Order: sequence, then structure tokens, then C-alpha cells
Amino acid sequence: MRRYTYIAVAFIVLVFGIIFIPRIVSRFQQSAIVDNKRLSAPMPLAFIELNGEAKRVPDFLFTNQDNQLISNEDFLGKAYVIEFFFTTCPTICPIMNANMKRLEEAYGHRDDFGIASFTIDPEKDTPEQLKRYAENLGVFSQNWHFLTGDATAIYDLANSGFNIFAGINPNVAGGFEHQGYFALVDQNGYLRSRTDRFGNPIVYYLGIPESELDIQGTDMLLQDVHKLLNNE
Repeated sequence: MRRYTYIAVAFIVLVFGIIFIPRIVSRFQQSAIVDNKRLSAPMPLAFIELNGEAKRVPDFLFTNQDNQLISNEDFLGKAYVIEFFFTTCPTICPIMNANMKRLEEAYGHRDDFGIASFTIDPEKDTPEQLKRYAENLGVFSQNWHFLTGDATAIYDLANSGFNIFAGINPNVAGGFEHQGYFALVDQNGYLRSRTDRFGNPIVYYLGIPESELDIQGTDMLLQDVHKLLNNE
């Protein structure tokens, strides 16, 4: 009698597996597809607004690694990404620029894409130093400008123009502190970003890994630069 009971139980388990397990697997697969679509097809990019108006990049004029004067007008017609860094940074800058290289590798061959990297240590980061840094990084794009100039103008651009903190701090490694953010600018000079799940612009993209993010800042940028370049 007990043997027949075991057989009956085994039969029920087998039937359950045949009928229900494929349905469960299919449901998980469909869920994964939906999640992937959410990541790969973000909503249209928002304008960053200040006092009810779309915010444009402030005017700037600095010297690049080739001793050329570069202004914000040189980036008109290009989608571009900005950062603040310094070449002797021992902490987050190498990570940020490794991620920036991913953007260059994806879009650096295009004339309508650019990168502006502003040094926050202009005393040491001369055009010659920036040139060496760019060469060591393997930069190939003619539109990736490493920019140096008047320290006050650079700090004003960071802290007031972009609201990305940068400052001198002798108590931290490297002597300078700054936020590891990237900002995205469209072809007309307006700051743009994707929105969060509440519909609010995220404003900036984190240029270093963050375990709490479902999708990393650089991965977002790869998608969002594509949207700007393709007018999506």
C-alpha cells in the first residue's frame, strides 16, 4: 500500500513539473525582457531647468592640450560630456576617465560628439601636462579637449556654472576635492538628462561605480548620448 502511495505522489510531482514549471520559467523570461527594455529604452531626455528656464552651459574660454583656445561655441552642433578632474588625482579621476574612454570608444569617431575635461589644478596642469595625460590615456578623438586656464574662472564654472563642487583641500589625497559627476550637453548648448522613476531629471551622471545603482552612470550616458546624436 505504501509503495502505491509513493507512486501516486511521484506521478503528481511529474505532472506538476510538466504543466507548471515551463509557465514559471516563461514568466521569469518575460519579466527579464521587460526589465531589459526599461534599461535600454529610457524616456526622452529632459531639459535641466533653473528658475523655470532651460539651463544652458555658461560661456567659457580655456586653453586645450594643443595650446588652442576652446570656447563653449566650439561645441555647438555637438552632443558632449563635461567633467572636472586633475591629472595627478590619486582617487576617482583615473576611474572617471577610464569610463570617459568608453564614451570616446563608442562615439569619438563622430564629428558631432565631444568631451570637455576641465582641470581643477591649472597651476600644474599646463597644456603640456594635459597633452602627456591625453597621450597616456590613449585619446584619439579630435573633439576631446582637456582644458586649463584661470583658476578662478574654472572654479566659477564648476561651482556656479554647473553646480558640480570642486575645491582646494590640503587635507585630502591630491590636495583637491571634487564630485565625480559627468554632465550631458546637447547640440544647442543645453544641459540634458534622463528622468528618475518619479519623472524628475537626474541632472548628473555618476562617473564612478555605485553599487546601489541599477544601471551605472556611464551606461546611462552611452544610451543618452545615442539618443541626442540620433535626435530621439
